[in-house]
This record gives sequence, structure tokens and C-alpha cells, in this order.
Amino acid sequence: MQNVFKREDCDEFIKRINQLKNDSQPVWGKMSVDQMLAHCNVTYEMAYDNIHAKPNVFVRFLLKALAKKAVVGDTPYAKNIKTAPQFIIKGDKNFDLEKNRLINYIDKTQSLGENEFEGKESLSFGKLTSKEWNNMFAKHLDHHLTQFGV
Repeated sequence: MQNVFKREDCDEFIKRINQLKNDSQPVWGKMSVDQMLAHCNVTYEMAYDNIHAKPNVFVRFLLKALAKKAVVGDTPYAKNIKTAPQFIIKGDKNFDLEKNRLINYIDKTQSLGENEFEGKESLSFGKLTSKEWNNMFAKHLDHHLTQFGV
């Protein structure tokens, strides 16, 4: 698995993102390319920006019990898996804005480094290791970039 804390791996993600065009079509799934970029940004918004509500105790318990291993583990995501409601992007988004936001989030994550994420709390899953953060970020990016053939 790629490492979002290594510059060369981040450069590879950014290279793939830069291959996308505003009319790129998915190999599978229903999202448009601008929606996919906005969707990928949600993971970073949850880590950095205070714009998403923290799930209540019961929902967090369910997420930890049912989804955490799949999200932060080593196994890649399957095609066409269900997503959480806050990750569903409706309507058109600004392709260039979302693309630049994603690249900036990737750069920020790499710059902050692994130590910043060790024990950092996730809105949905509680405290995660830097490896779990890496898995979540890297798997999600790779999944959706592959979805769009880059």
C-alpha cells in the first residue's frame, strides 16, 4: 500500500489526479469526476476542518464495530461499496476547485507527517494509529483514482 506520509507516494497520487479531466468517465460507479474529487475531499475535511458533525455515541459504536476494520485495514475496497451519507455528493461541483483542494490536502498530510497522526482522533472511529490513517487515506484515493482509470 502507498504511504501518504512519503513524498514520492504523494507525488504519484498527485500525478494520477493531474491525469483526470473534467470529462473523465468512471470505469464503474455513478459519480462524475467532479463529485468523486469532492467525495475524496470529505475524508480530509473530517481530519482537518470542523464542518462535519461527530456521530453520536451509538452510531460511533456501530461504525467501530461494523466498518472500522474495512476502512482502516489493509484490504482494498471492493467496487461499488456503499458509502456513508456525508460522503454522498449530489449535484455538480467545480472540477478545478475540488482537484486543487485534494492536492492541497495530500500535500498537507505529507508535510505534517506520520507523528501528527499517531493517536489522532477520527470523527467516526476514535483514536487511530498513523498506519490506520495512512490506510484510510491511501486506500480511498487509490480506489477512486482507479475508478476513473488513472
